[in-house]
Amino acid sequence: MNKDAVVIETTSGMLEAEILRGLLESRGLTVQLFQEAAGKIYGLGVGRLGQVDLMVPIDQADEARQIMADYHAGRLMEDDGSLDS
Repeated sequence: MNKDAVVIETTSGMLEAEILRGLLESRGLTVQLFQEAAGKIYGLGVGRLGQVDLMVPIDQADEARQIMADYHAGRLMEDDGSLDS
């Protein structure tokens, strides 16, 4: 990804970042994850070194931010009836 990428979200660890990357990529967006080298080397999942930035091309930033807003508000959940008893 080039310098025209922007951070759309910062997570507290790689697991959450990978889940969100999957969500965004499933919607056709290009996503790159960035974590400080020390966090990767030591496998840190908390604190500043555990944080992971989700980056997308600047022309996809608005769409990515909307998807993240919908995700955090719970608007991406679909009720397909499979959990009914």
